[in-house]
Amino acid sequence: MDRFARYAWFTLAYNVAVILWGSIVRATGSGAGCGAHWPLCNGTIVQRAPKIETIIEYSHRATSGIALVLVVVLAVWAFRARPAGHEARKAALFALGFMLSEAAVGAGLVLFRLVADNESMARAMFMATHLVNTFLLVGAMTLTAHFASGGAPFRVRGQGALGGGIVLTLLGILVSSVSGAVAALGDTLFPAASLSQALEADLSPTAHLLLRLRLFHPGIAVAVGLLAFVLAWRMRDSGSPLAARLGGWTCGLVFLQILAGLLNVGLLAPVWMQVVHLLLADLLWIVFLLLGSTVLAAAYSKAPPRPLPISNERAPAPASPLASVSAPSRASALSPSASGRPSPS
Repeated sequence: MDRFARYAWFTLAYNVAVILWGSIVRATGSGAGCGAHWPLCNGTIVQRAPKIETIIEYSHRATSGIALVLVVVLAVWAFRARPAGHEARKAALFALGFMLSEAAVGAGLVLFRLVADNESMARAMFMATHLVNTFLLVGAMTLTAHFASGGAPFRVRGQGALGGGIVLTLLGILVSSVSGAVAALGDTLFPAASLSQALEADLSPTAHLLLRLRLFHPGIAVAVGLLAFVLAWRMRDSGSPLAARLGGWTCGLVFLQILAGLLNVGLLAPVWMQVVHLLLADLLWIVFLLLGSTVLAAAYSKAPPRPLPISNERAPAPASPLASVSAPSRASALSPSASGRPSPS
């Protein structure tokens, strides 16, 4: 593993830390700590006697700015350290694009005041968009580090049920994470004093929509977790030692994630538990993406080569047997022997 590959893994780990800090901003209601100002905080750069909410929000913006710089360096370094056409180049460009859109969505949350105690569904939609973009960003950085470390390229098309199952599971993890983000927002805006009160609010037809949507997350999460577990268990037997390890890690993360979800519900979603829950979701996304990439690359390398395309040029017609019989020359035609008369001895 060279310096660029190590840097790619470091950039991924740093961005996961920034994502977790962002969940603390949301869970503590500190999103409005800098007012409706972006990228400045309360209209200034240096804060005098800031509140705790301002410190949390401003530090998140500072670490996010560093993350942007790291991803820009990642993209530039990919083009310098890897040859043209290398998969790490493509993944790094996707990471840069998702990082820019991540900053735009974060700015929109602040500028449109979709933070703190805002209970609108517009905030929920922004949160869902924010989370999907975050996971795509993490996925692009994961593939950048994977390819930079020698990971083989892969193709999803033409892989049959294997490729379809991997894509379906990844989409399921995204949907489950989006429903989890909505549930976490409901926990932040409408904290419950007891588990029975929380369940009563979830089932009440007059409760806020965020609370009623919260009820769907456990079922979605369990269904997707079982799908990921079964598929990862089967992919452990693909013949690759790396796939076997990643498959085992995926199964373990699914178990830990379900356990963390139960604890989160039972403890009424404390901030630290929400952070742990999100960390496990990020790790599951990363590890399953690496597992799918490894297995698909192995299947792609074993696929039979495609037949060469038929050329449009017409092949020369086979020579006719009669063509080998040459026509008599003019001289032979005029010779006496050719006319059938006997030649003089």
